[in-house]
Amino acid sequence: MRIAAVIPARGGSKRIPGKNILSLRGKPLIAHSIEQARKSQLVNRVIVSTDDAEISQVSKQYGAEVIQRSRDLSTDTATSESALLHVLEYLETQENYLPDLLVFLQCTSPMRKDDDIDNAIRIMIEEKADTLFSAFRFNKYIWTMKNGVVNPINYDYQNRWREQDFPVQYQENGSIYVVKPAILKENNNRLGGKIAVYEMDYLNSFQLDSYEDIKLFEFLMTNK
Repeated sequence: MRIAAVIPARGGSKRIPGKNILSLRGKPLIAHSIEQARKSQLVNRVIVSTDDAEISQVSKQYGAEVIQRSRDLSTDTATSESALLHVLEYLETQENYLPDLLVFLQCTSPMRKDDDIDNAIRIMIEEKADTLFSAFRFNKYIWTMKNGVVNPINYDYQNRWREQDFPVQYQENGSIYVVKPAILKENNNRLGGKIAVYEMDYLNSFQLDSYEDIKLFEFLMTNK
């Protein structure tokens, strides 16, 4: 199968300037995802989509192909789907190449095990799914607030379950998505059709969203 991993990485992060090339355990953040994708036995191509010259240089240094995207696809409001679709369009028009599967990796989720990407792809194929997302199980009491009123959304507080009695619940962790290109094009969404889940450990499901997260990741990756 032709399987391409795509890592979108724009240069304009505001919460953490230069986030995607921030040093994490001695290498740029994006390098962890590139190396994990390159270790995959099933992924044929590793592609970084970026608007940033420095990210492009670092990505090539660690062995990824780079597809340059425009500034209008790299704004705060631009979706990851727009970057993925741009990559597909480029590959089709410039190389006459269409992958059978697209593996979407977010470089803010560097805590993947060496076999996570391949295992996710295998589950997608075995379940004959159209799309897949990685997640971890959770069994917590979740409430929502609207107009100053709080209400539970996943249990009845008058008939309170024990945590171990919760039905299976998943929280997306943003680490791995696998999608058939036709589904992505049709729905303009990374998910659709028959959806499969790849379960990951809770400690491998953190995302780097703040400076405080850097210390957490350094600790977790050192004690892995």
